[in-house]
Amino acid sequence: MDDPGDGRAFLGVHGLAFAGRETELRALLGTVSGVRPAVVLVEGEAGIGKSRLVAEASAVLRERHLRVLAGACHPLREPLAYGPVIDALRRIGPWLPPVERLGASAGVLAPLLPDLAGALPAPPPDLSPEVSVSGAGRFWVVSAVRTVLEAVAPAVLVVEDVHWADEATRELLLLLARDMPGDVALVLTYRGEELPGGRPVLGVPFRRPPGTGGAELRLGPLGEAELRVMAREVLGGDPAPALVRTLLERSGGLPLVIEEDLITLARSPGGADTAALRVPRSLGEVLAERTGRLGPDAAALVDAAALLAVPAGAALLAEAAGLDEERGDAALLEALDAAVLRQTGPDTYGFGHVLAREAVYDALPGPVRNRTRRRVLEVLLAQDPPPLVQIAHHTRALGDRKAWLSRARAAADQATAVGDTGTAAALLNEIIEQPDLTPRELAHAAWALSYTASVGTEAATTVRTLRRILTVAGLPEEVRGRIRTSLGGLLIYQVGDLAGEQEIVTALAEVGDGTPVTSARILSYLGLSQTDRFTLAEQRDLVRRGYDLLADVESRNARPIMDVARIFLQGVAADPALPEVLAALPRDGEVPVLQATAFSVCSIAETWLCVGHDTRSAAAVEELRSMAPRTHLPMLDPYLDTFRVVLDWQAGHWDEAERGLAELDDRHPDNPLRSGGLLAAVRGLTAAARGLTAQAAALFDAALTRGLHLDLFGAAAGRARLHLARNDPQAAWRTLTDPLDFLGFLDRKEAWGYAWDLVPTAVETLLALDRVDEARELTERHATSIEGRDAPGAVAEQHHCRGLLLAATDPEAATAAFDLAAAQWTDIGRPYRAALAAERAARTDADGTEARLAAPTAAFEHLGATSDAARCHRALRDLGRQTPNLRGRTGYGDRLSPREEQIRDLLATGATNKDIAAALFLSTRTVENHVARVLTKLRTTRADLVRTDGQHGGQHG
Repeated sequence: MDDPGDGRAFLGVHGLAFAGRETELRALLGTVSGVRPAVVLVEGEAGIGKSRLVAEASAVLRERHLRVLAGACHPLREPLAYGPVIDALRRIGPWLPPVERLGASAGVLAPLLPDLAGALPAPPPDLSPEVSVSGAGRFWVVSAVRTVLEAVAPAVLVVEDVHWADEATRELLLLLARDMPGDVALVLTYRGEELPGGRPVLGVPFRRPPGTGGAELRLGPLGEAELRVMAREVLGGDPAPALVRTLLERSGGLPLVIEEDLITLARSPGGADTAALRVPRSLGEVLAERTGRLGPDAAALVDAAALLAVPAGAALLAEAAGLDEERGDAALLEALDAAVLRQTGPDTYGFGHVLAREAVYDALPGPVRNRTRRRVLEVLLAQDPPPLVQIAHHTRALGDRKAWLSRARAAADQATAVGDTGTAAALLNEIIEQPDLTPRELAHAAWALSYTASVGTEAATTVRTLRRILTVAGLPEEVRGRIRTSLGGLLIYQVGDLAGEQEIVTALAEVGDGTPVTSARILSYLGLSQTDRFTLAEQRDLVRRGYDLLADVESRNARPIMDVARIFLQGVAADPALPEVLAALPRDGEVPVLQATAFSVCSIAETWLCVGHDTRSAAAVEELRSMAPRTHLPMLDPYLDTFRVVLDWQAGHWDEAERGLAELDDRHPDNPLRSGGLLAAVRGLTAAARGLTAQAAALFDAALTRGLHLDLFGAAAGRARLHLARNDPQAAWRTLTDPLDFLGFLDRKEAWGYAWDLVPTAVETLLALDRVDEARELTERHATSIEGRDAPGAVAEQHHCRGLLLAATDPEAATAAFDLAAAQWTDIGRPYRAALAAERAARTDADGTEARLAAPTAAFEHLGATSDAARCHRALRDLGRQTPNLRGRTGYGDRLSPREEQIRDLLATGATNKDIAAALFLSTRTVENHVARVLTKLRTTRADLVRTDGQHGGQHG
């Protein structure tokens, strides 16, 4: 092969000139051959040359000693989760190292690659083929695929036509792309216009992780110059301008049609004479001319291939065409020689492109098509195991509705069993749309579709699916209630829509108490409510009712449903028994039991994070991560990532928290937790600490639109504190009580142990309003309510509230109370809260303010809490403890001074002069002067400074 980098056209792997794609080929080769890991996306319409580009690149890469593994997705596929990737890996046997040198995780692939079982480690003892491709088993598969790819590296995994990928394959590719093994590249081709629902190719927006190379190539039509090069190579000599114009007009620049036309011209008696170009414009007629020269046997075999729709072996093609082995081989050779069919694998043959197959299929007369389809169906039914999806497809095409229903159900069941939820959902959707289904048929299909939708990866798509199912008339009430409960849970926990709770309430009314397990499941969801719909006491009653329903039920998986809700309620109340509860949870057993344990561990981790047991919370998060491969609950991933960010922030690792936020945005771009209460508190408090009050207010306000919710205490307190900083206690009080009464909600949920600054902020607000008695009553209520609870953060907040109450009448006692709060926060491991309490103690201690302010000021500066540090410096200036430099400003020349560096950092976040003045406790005029000097020294503009910071990910947002 000629060097693709020299700018010349060259004959490619198919013998036709490869022209017009040199830039794309050079980009693909440069990326894949350069920095690995790498991810390359190749987009283009049907026939535009994606497969050809990849084929040419693969040939070059093999010459460069890279191992190319290729698989493709098909529109009519049998249920096999990860099928294209598994197909690509079937050929790695000769490259694998001895089995003892392979990571144990590779054994997960043994059930999926039976031909390589001897070359792979033994699968885990509790792993069946069904488990390996369902639920969290897909995470095992991702790990296994990474292991084998690393073992055969340097390697390139090519997956073509990803627009036809099932959900499991799409998720596998997404997870692999986000964490690529070293020295491996991933190349994906797809048609953007055929992506399901207009979604991104991997289901969610994909951003390459740091350290991963990549490119996104979009192929367009070829032009006249490229067509002339191709014609010269195929026909010999320079083509006539009229021929080039005719070819371009006929093809629209589509390489597939250009190639087909040139092959036809090359084989016609007239050669390149335009008069000889009599084939019609459409590709269908090009194929019709080519197939018209075939003998009867070859024509029958091509017709069978068009009906089969997927590449097939020689024996299957011959049988489907009604030919014996000898005649079938001869017919196949004739079809290959005529370039109607191509070899697509070691013993598989099909059309070179889907358009070619469709052209032949469309040209078949109705009687011939039906006769061929009946023969194809007979052949498929005789296979062992039978390809159920294809059988259902051909049965329906023949108009046998009764047989199709039975076969479609069987195919959907098989697809669900092996984890191919995309195929199952497509079949079940078709079933549900059929008129005159019996109630039993409708219930079976609706509940099966509800299940496949619930374990899918696209929450928005799943919600639409479940809503549509609920509109189907004739569903039994129990089935409707189960589906509605799934919808409600999805809305609450994955979409962030609290209206999902009403769906669950409606489901309970639909089902009643007649079906104990279903009713208990619904009651458990209501027991997990974090809204103002129920008091905590009412939720305890709901959970007790669920346990009563299950009293006579023998199902081993029923009680864990209620245990999850009971443990959640214990957590909200900061029950001291939680450590024992956590220790007693089962870590072995069936998947439903492990899932219940995982949900309970997750709620305990969140509780401890909210009440100030950060070390315990971090340990619970890590345990849950280690359980993930066995629990089949990828929906918990964003929760674990959220907890990790909040824990990092509370521990003072703000840079780590910001990196975690960026990763969370990339990994879970559509998850409501990104803007939910816990992360809104972290983002908003960070912005406020850096003086970005407008940004902080917007973050808090966006979160508070959700209504009353347990994870919004921090956002409510943060928003109220912004008002207090502006000397507007009336607005602060409205934030806490009107229209959302967070203090009443705190009482109804008995969540007094939650330490998100809500009670201290309320006490400070009441004191600012001169409502001292109410402040005292709230403090006493808080003290009484946390007695007997295991909530160290609430203890620190109680000390803080005492300090606020005593500050005006007994400064010494107030200082001691603030010191106790600071010490408690230090013991918990939250330096920012400790510094805020220490600052309060310093300001209350009139005789020791200067000395006491040094420590919190240093802590604020270390954290990057610019506004808090500036407030401390301002306090020292007001006390006269800091004197100006009588010799004038220290000279920094073209370098930024420390103050100017602060200004630069704030400017980069988009802060206005007013924001900066408030953050640094300076006058707006002073800030204007600073800003002018910063921009002059940096030789930039304000807009460019913001844009540059955004391109590098930002550091202070």
